[in-house]
Amino acid sequence: MTMYKLIALDMDGTLLRGDGTISERTKSAIQQARQKGVKVVLASGRPIEGLERYLTELGLTTDDDYALSYNGALIKNVGTRENICSQLISGKDLHDVYAVSQQIGVNTHAFSTELGLISPKLSHYTVHERDINGIPLTLIDFNELAEDHQIIKVMLVDEPEILSPGVEQLPVDYYDRFTVVRSAPFFLEILNKNSNKGNGVSMLADYLGIKAEEVICVGDAGNDAHMLEYAGLSVAMGNAFDDIKAIADYVTHSNEEDGVAHVIEKFILA
Repeated sequence: MTMYKLIALDMDGTLLRGDGTISERTKSAIQQARQKGVKVVLASGRPIEGLERYLTELGLTTDDDYALSYNGALIKNVGTRENICSQLISGKDLHDVYAVSQQIGVNTHAFSTELGLISPKLSHYTVHERDINGIPLTLIDFNELAEDHQIIKVMLVDEPEILSPGVEQLPVDYYDRFTVVRSAPFFLEILNKNSNKGNGVSMLADYLGIKAEEVICVGDAGNDAHMLEYAGLSVAMGNAFDDIKAIADYVTHSNEEDGVAHVIEKFILA
């Protein structure tokens, strides 16, 4: 049986229950995995600020702990705050995406290295992004930002019935220029071509001297596909999208039924 050395966990729909909490059984399983020397890494589309209270709750705050935020665009040492890796896009890219979003009639927001969460208007899902992560929002006309302004990611955010047809109208070349992932029915994320959770987990594993076959990745949505394809053991949640279940080696219980704890107990603690 393989000795796994790292487990990367998506947050929303995976580690977190629908109410945003982590079950006691899951917390206990994570602690036991860490006691066995296994690295437990949160890998989320959220900004690092949106991970902090969970990192604290799980005790993942030492100089030996790492987190992937923004779908792998930023890898941080949680203890030292050092960036292990960051892959960005530019203000010019943001201007392009914004122009397209206006043509297709979909709301948008972005994350800037300097300004944090930015948006041209206060739309419903931008407020949701602000509130779930507990971060400030700056209203700004994207076209006022310099072409070389550093952007971590830009998102199309809208009701699924508006977003889905909008996504169909994205320029075809976007899929070559960027990483384009659907992280929720109401979120489409556009990132640096090299930014995805798979590359992020791969880079971190290389940095730590861990092989792909020693890595477990667990997720539920489109933005988890790259890391499931990378992992030695890929696990889809019981509540995952069907296309994610199709690429997984194993399907665990849902996020409401301690799916993450089940994986750790079965493959790490057993």
